[in-house]
Amino acid sequence: MAFNDKSGGPWGSGSGSKNGGSGNNNNPWGGGSNQNNNPDFDEIMNSLRKRFGKFYPSGPSGNRFILLIVFIIFVIWLLSGFYSVGTQEQGIVLRFGDYSRTTQPGLHYHLPSPIERVLLPQVTSVNRIDIGFRALDGNSNARRDVSSESKMITGDENIVDIDFRVMWKISMAENFLFNLQDPEETVKVAAESVMRGIIGQIKIESALTDAKELIQSRARSKLQELVDEYGAGIEIRDVQLLSVNPPSEEVIDAFNDVQRARQERDKLINEAEAFFNDVVPRARGESAQLVAQAEAYSEEIVNRAKGDASRFNDIYKSYLSSKDVTVKRIYLETFEEILGNVNKVIIDTEVSQSGVLPFLPLPELNNKNRSISSGGN
Repeated sequence: MAFNDKSGGPWGSGSGSKNGGSGNNNNPWGGGSNQNNNPDFDEIMNSLRKRFGKFYPSGPSGNRFILLIVFIIFVIWLLSGFYSVGTQEQGIVLRFGDYSRTTQPGLHYHLPSPIERVLLPQVTSVNRIDIGFRALDGNSNARRDVSSESKMITGDENIVDIDFRVMWKISMAENFLFNLQDPEETVKVAAESVMRGIIGQIKIESALTDAKELIQSRARSKLQELVDEYGAGIEIRDVQLLSVNPPSEEVIDAFNDVQRARQERDKLINEAEAFFNDVVPRARGESAQLVAQAEAYSEEIVNRAKGDASRFNDIYKSYLSSKDVTVKRIYLETFEEILGNVNKVIIDTEVSQSGVLPFLPLPELNNKNRSISSGGN
């Protein structure tokens, strides 16, 4: 940039001549002009000496003093280009008013003003826009309704009163600063338009009951698409439905009664489902246990029957091969099984054949056998 143009450079244009008249001198300090319209250094020094001579010594030392002052001013001007970007900021550098570059947190340098200047928008802080209401005295619980924003028509041509909040932050600082004249108002108008479009597709019953999550999700997605089309450099972090109500107090009371009835119905349904989920699995477990026991008993009986049949077949084969031996063995095994656990009295046949009737003290023998058995146990 040339500082000796018609505007007189960044210090403004001087006027006047040696004779005190007006002229078209182009140097920033005023004074006469030579034939080439370029300022003469001696003339500049003389002009400064005339105007500010009382502040510095005369002679060659005075010229050096002026040069020192100019040099110091120039250094200070150069040093003014250093700037710091905070952790929550981005630096947007403008060169002659046009976007030049974006800088991240830290210490940086730009060409001093008026060549370049820097803007420092907050890019990490989350901003909030309330639609349908305004908080009173900074208290979010105390609200003033804005009916022009909150009244919306549902898909079945009913009216609901909706208060919601949009949370947003800057994603691209250069777009945020230069593409929109009023970004916050743009987000507000766009959010209201998107919400009206979504509510216009939903019935009032759903809007008042179970469609809250769906409305919030759709609103956030569509609002992000809309601000992206604008090139706003804004990220929509969240859309929060704070309240969805019918427009009048009488309707609100009736609606609240319906809501309480539905909540009671849902409570009973949940209790019934909990009872069902507790009893049915338990009954199924018990029935499975009984079935398993029955199957085990059935398998045991079948196996026992198969074993008995196999044993009978073995005996039958033995009987066919040696009938007398088999019959006698079966006879002895049967008597062994019958007489194994009973008291027995054995009488010699020779005594009975001699004609003498033996005396058998059966009660005493039984008592003796019992005492022997108990002692053995």
